Amino acid sequence: MENKAEFIVKIFVLSAVLSVIIKYVCPYFKVPAASQIALIIVLSPTVVLAIALWWRYQQQQKSING
Repeated sequence: MENKAEFIVKIFVLSAVLSVIIKYVCPYFKVPAASQIALIIVLSPTVVLAIALWWRYQQQQKSING
């Protein structure tokens, strides 16, 4: 049970740190208002996750096939 609690605490801390970064650091970045930039910002997490999952799938297939 301790492992689950530790995982939840880690997620909570990571979320809090990310929230602080978004609130206090991100306003200093001047990003021009353009639809292309908004599209890149919105789609980049999905693309990164898709690449990571594809890479993991490839590694798993290599270990199964030898």
